Amino acid sequence: MKFNFKSIAVCATVVCASAAYAQKGETVKIAFIDPLSGPFANVGQNQLKSWQFVADRFSGAKNPAGVKFEVTGFDNKGSPQESLNTLKAAIDQGFRYITQGNGSGAALALSDAVAKHNERNPGKEVVFLNYAAVDPALTNEKCDYWHFRLDADTTMKMEALTAFMKDQPKVKSVYLINQNYSHGQQVARYFKENIARKRPDVKVVGEDLHPIGQVKDFAPYVAKIKQSGADSIVTGNWGADLTLLVKAMNDAGLKVPMYTYYAGVTGTPTALAAGGDSEVYVVAYGHSNHSGDLGVMGAEFKKKFNDDYYTFATLNGINLMGAAIAKAKSTNPVKVAAALEGLSVPSYAGEVQMRKTDHQLQQSMFITKWQKVDKKNAYSVENTGYTFVPIKQLEPYISSTPTSCQMKRPG
Repeated sequence: MKFNFKSIAVCATVVCASAAYAQKGETVKIAFIDPLSGPFANVGQNQLKSWQFVADRFSGAKNPAGVKFEVTGFDNKGSPQESLNTLKAAIDQGFRYITQGNGSGAALALSDAVAKHNERNPGKEVVFLNYAAVDPALTNEKCDYWHFRLDADTTMKMEALTAFMKDQPKVKSVYLINQNYSHGQQVARYFKENIARKRPDVKVVGEDLHPIGQVKDFAPYVAKIKQSGADSIVTGNWGADLTLLVKAMNDAGLKVPMYTYYAGVTGTPTALAAGGDSEVYVVAYGHSNHSGDLGVMGAEFKKKFNDDYYTFATLNGINLMGAAIAKAKSTNPVKVAAALEGLSVPSYAGEVQMRKTDHQLQQSMFITKWQKVDKKNAYSVENTGYTFVPIKQLEPYISSTPTSCQMKRPG
């Protein structure tokens, strides 16, 4: 789908020309709180660069508010407790906006801490932009006014993934392998619920939950998968935990179709390519081969960092922020949070909307398939000669799931 981002800079969907540049010249500082060391450092480093790249590209006259965006990295080491320490440090340094995504445990801790801080410190409020933590609780029973999710949650992705899998007749027996924390547990839970409703003939023939970021050798897990006779694998693993799983499958010669959330994340494409041709699918809100300005951005990112730009939530986040600041005519987090509610902006895949009821972004989803690059799909992921090709796009209403959020708004 082609889209020209210049239209965002001119006027976001709900931002009229008279509001543009109301805060021209101000700097909006965003604290990035995620792993920059440890087993998931390669992912965190990539995503920090992504935020900074997009912030720089859409600063000043390139956003409807005319503000400069500045993103600074804080290393939470993947720990919820360390996230709270870095949040305090960021607030002490004057940051009024934070972003985090790698780990729902850290996200839940941050959301709670931000809510308490804002209640106790009127006039010093903080807004939390969640770009990748997908625990449904964050926009359901534990929803909070100051938290806004830019990614699709686990239920939305599983709704889209199983909508695709139900039409794959060769899928009959599935093995579930996931990280043993809220995200991995929920991938397993919602797969079983969704597939039972859509394809009751599909059997789950094995299931594992393993420690997150601690398994160095997945050979024993791969042996269990082989023994189960599964014809498909479903996993929400990400980072090193997916990369090492793929390596163990390569070593064991196990060629089973995989249905994943995060096969495109740093390190895993290289491992996939090392195993030769394989059948791997990804459910996500974007892919490697978008045309138009997003394709240009990906090429620029690759040239600058020799790395892949895959966290497109950074783009939606900066665009929403620019539109909200212009609408609010202020960089004050209280006014910007109010402006973000229900806000719609154009994106690379049609319009996206920050749903007012729970602050969950509503957006299109894609199913992509791993294959060698060709003329139509020419982006080489991690310089492997392979890419993720879009084979199905699902409109927002298909993956949109209901919410139990009872939003408590200030005042």
